[in-house]
This record gives sequence, C-alpha cells and structure tokens, in this order.
Amino acid sequence: IRLGMAFASPEIIGVLNKIKYPYNVNQLTQEKALELLNDEATMKHQMNEILTERNRLEKILSEPPFSYQVYPSDANFLLVNVTKADAMYNGLVKKGIVVRNRSNVQKCRGCLRITIGTPKENDSLLNAMKNMKL
Repeated sequence: IRLGMAFASPEIIGVLNKIKYPYNVNQLTQEKALELLNDEATMKHQMNEILTERNRLEKILSEPPFSYQVYPSDANFLLVNVTKADAMYNGLVKKGIVVRNRSNVQKCRGCLRITIGTPKENDSLLNAMKNMKL
C-alpha cells in the first residue's frame, strides 16, 4: 500500500485537489495507516532512522569522493545532482537499486531522487555509486 499526505493552507489544498487523482485513500490503506500511527514507538523509531540516514547520506554524498550537489530536504528523500545522471540511474537499476531519474524534469537536470532507506540499503547505494564506472 502507499499513502501520501499534504498539510498546507486552504488555498494550496484547493489547487492540489484540482490536480490529484480522482480517488481518495482506500479502506485497506486507511486501516493500515491508523494502525501504524497508533504504534507510536515504532513510528518514532522509523522517523528517527530516516532523519539520521538522510543526514548521513547528505553529508557523504556532498563530500569527496562523491562531491555531489545535494539539495536541502525535509522529506524522506534527497534530490542529488550527479555526474551523468542517466548512466548512473541505469547502472543502479542493473544492480537492483531503484532511484528516480529526474534529469528530464525542468530545473532538475542531472538529478536523481534518492529515497532514504535502511542503513544497509543506503550502504549498498553508496557502494554502488562509488564503484560506478561512468
């Protein structure tokens, strides 16, 4: 299941309602979301891990040997301007690592959107990027 939420002013929500998919959240997703929200300890643990890992990835990717431009993020992902985004994206996919190639999106040229994973997943990503022959 997948669930996304937006918290914004009534004006912005009005715009989002005009462009969102015509269906709302299904019953299964609602029930699972409520179950997870009621498990405060797990929710806090996962949130802290995401924040810790996001900060770790941001620091590592912005310094040598990577030295990529990492845009500020308050989300569970980073937008990273990399060398040869298309080649990097294809190389990561071949290794079973899924990121989003945003290099064809205006103002995101050369960027990959990297979702924050577990420490083990993030280590695999970093190793694959470091060893990529571009």
